[in-house]
Amino acid sequence: MANPTERRSFWGWGLASDEPTQEDRDRLASQLAERYGVAVEARPVPTIDEISLRAPRLEPPDSLAAVCSTETWDRAEHTYGQSFPDRHRAFNRDFTDPPDVVAFPGDEAELAAVMDWCSDAGAVVIPFGGGSSVVDGATVPEGDDRPAVTIDLRRLDRVLEVDEASRAARIQAGALGPAIEAQLRPHGLTLRHYPQSFQWSTLGGWIATRSGGHYATNHTHIDDFVESVRMLTPQGWWESWRLPGSGAGPSPDRMVIGSEGTLGIISEAWMRIQHRPRFRATAGVTFPGWDAGWHAVREIVQAKLWPANLRILDPAQAKADAGMDGEHSLLIIGFESGELPQGDNIRTAVALARHHGGAIDDADIRVSDADEAPTGRGGAVGAWRNAFVGVDLNTPVALGLVSDTFETAITWDRWPDFDAVVRERMTKALAEVCGGGRLGCRFTHVYVDGPAPYYTFVGMGRQGGEISQWAELKHAASEAVADAGGTITHHHAVGRMHRPQYDRQRPDLFAAAYKAAKCAVDPAGLLNPGVLFDT
Repeated sequence: MANPTERRSFWGWGLASDEPTQEDRDRLASQLAERYGVAVEARPVPTIDEISLRAPRLEPPDSLAAVCSTETWDRAEHTYGQSFPDRHRAFNRDFTDPPDVVAFPGDEAELAAVMDWCSDAGAVVIPFGGGSSVVDGATVPEGDDRPAVTIDLRRLDRVLEVDEASRAARIQAGALGPAIEAQLRPHGLTLRHYPQSFQWSTLGGWIATRSGGHYATNHTHIDDFVESVRMLTPQGWWESWRLPGSGAGPSPDRMVIGSEGTLGIISEAWMRIQHRPRFRATAGVTFPGWDAGWHAVREIVQAKLWPANLRILDPAQAKADAGMDGEHSLLIIGFESGELPQGDNIRTAVALARHHGGAIDDADIRVSDADEAPTGRGGAVGAWRNAFVGVDLNTPVALGLVSDTFETAITWDRWPDFDAVVRERMTKALAEVCGGGRLGCRFTHVYVDGPAPYYTFVGMGRQGGEISQWAELKHAASEAVADAGGTITHHHAVGRMHRPQYDRQRPDLFAAAYKAAKCAVDPAGLLNPGVLFDT
């Protein structure tokens, strides 16, 4: 069968219709050549006619032919995620390890039938939501000689039930972020979980990878929204009771959240939802430098005001994303509620920021009372927002630019030393690999006991050598984070990319216990081998 919706790009982010034009790439190539003093050639984007895949190593049975595809586009589209090396390999027409079959089940019966067929055939099973993984978490494992079937859940995309009394909704796992919000909006409700990949990531993917979303404090991870989960394993269905809370032993949902497709395929979940925001307040506070700003962030979060947005950008990131002077950091504070005015909260948070040297005019504190008007659209805050939601991942591919992000979390007492170590080692790595570059940091989430810093590095590499240069920088970043005591991932997941540092972070006995759980539900080791641990 053909892909059941409008074609997504088989090599880049988003739809095929969103791919950059040759004019877009020529323009950026000229800008990079002028900025860095190097020659840059803008090769044209790949076309499907240029892609050659190995022959499928198995064919679906007639009973599943209507929900399975072996078409080149479908197999190519599901070969990679959206990491830096993924997009470059795909752009360079390298599709060495495509899935043999892509299945698009439309209901749980079809999902179970596909799983049974894979089990009988001894085929590797790769769960696939929106394909936004940046950690090699939804790809066919390299070197595995078993046939592989990718199970794409995009047809399981409905909000099945809304419980307005309990403020919860039963949602299918293949629903993309915009589809969830569109179906909840007529009820005046929202899930309010907005990862940066919101447009092209799914509920099941958020749960499987412990996604971090819209809220910078309090409701941060998808964990906070899950009420119960239903998941199909090779041994049968796994479903928890739907409860507001329980002290009955270890949580079965906690086993599923963050399991990254290694235990089963999430088909649906009951999610805690809320009224759509009517009251909003936003402020953009500037600080001379970096230290005073993050001290203010710590005081605000420890006051437990629970702002929806509490993100600080260091001077380098504030210059790149908000057009500032490169000397000041920018603290973005935002409150929202469906029930209560937020003016007092924003003024209290601003007062705390000013106590640490933050600057903002009273006229620039924006408050919207019950009219649902947005408050964070102007000035530096608006510029940051536009950069955050409008990031272009496709145009720069294969133009020599080497850039990526890495995120972590650390306790406040260790944060200053941690930041110093990461900056020192990444500055050195950028100098060695690219002859220099830019390193910036922002906090995406903030906890009472510590921040979740999110670093961005950019350097001009060698056109044609981007992947190897990226690998050197990624290794340096990952080792710096682990050596300094931070988590290898706060919300991007482990996948296969972060395995070396994750193996250092997690207790050995926990790994043994998790492998035993894996053996109980997937004794043949078919589900996402190599993710989280070796099968």
